[in-house]
Amino acid sequence: MTRVQAHRAAARDNGRRYSVVSYLLYAAGRVLDRHPEANAVMAPGWPALLRRPRIVRFDGVTAKVALDRPVEGERTVLSALVPGLEAANLREIQQRIDRYRGEQAAELPEFKGVRMLGRLPVPLGRAAFAAALRDPHRRAGVFGTVSVSSLGHGTVDGFHSAGGTAVTLCAGRVVDRAVVRDGAVVPAPMMRLGLTFDHRVIDGATAADVLSDLHHTMETFDDGTWAPDPGPDPRRTDRDLRPLGGLEQGTR
Repeated sequence: MTRVQAHRAAARDNGRRYSVVSYLLYAAGRVLDRHPEANAVMAPGWPALLRRPRIVRFDGVTAKVALDRPVEGERTVLSALVPGLEAANLREIQQRIDRYRGEQAAELPEFKGVRMLGRLPVPLGRAAFAAALRDPHRRAGVFGTVSVSSLGHGTVDGFHSAGGTAVTLCAGRVVDRAVVRDGAVVPAPMMRLGLTFDHRVIDGATAADVLSDLHHTMETFDDGTWAPDPGPDPRRTDRDLRPLGGLEQGTR
């Protein structure tokens, strides 16, 4: 996370603040645009006897970001959508995130459907939600195409969750850890990034490719704007060049 943290510091010096989640969304949009097979969904057969379940790819990348917000006095997880990530710049992404993080976020028009579902009897609400997700062409506007969850505001280093999309990204906190640079052990900011995937849509090899690309995109972050030299590349002497064996990586 050296380059990301350097970019954040430079932005703060110029009066602008970016959250780590915004950088992850920026990277996810570019990576899934390069891996369209992971930006897809297993669409159920409907009617069941006439059509088999099939994999449908989405045209764009829309993130579903989990937000912890009170709704009518109860603690609720809201699913905020950030569309157009394949082309959105960092400022546009942060503006959308800031809008959702306001104290009155639950009252925004985007969450009208959530409020309506909450007022319905449970069986009816479940049926209405399932019907909305059945059409893959509507699903992106209801459920997103990739789920992103972050517990980095706490003391959580890493976790895994399933957000109902083909790929779910799980970000922990950014913390200094020991890495090797030019033969010396030095501290560097790192974040554990986990990926959960729907095995019906992609296999483990594709999931590993997506996670590796995310890892590289975050470590070499460059949105085309000026940022200070973050110093020596922490991957120069300690990068593990073996094939990725797991689905969690530390992002420096």
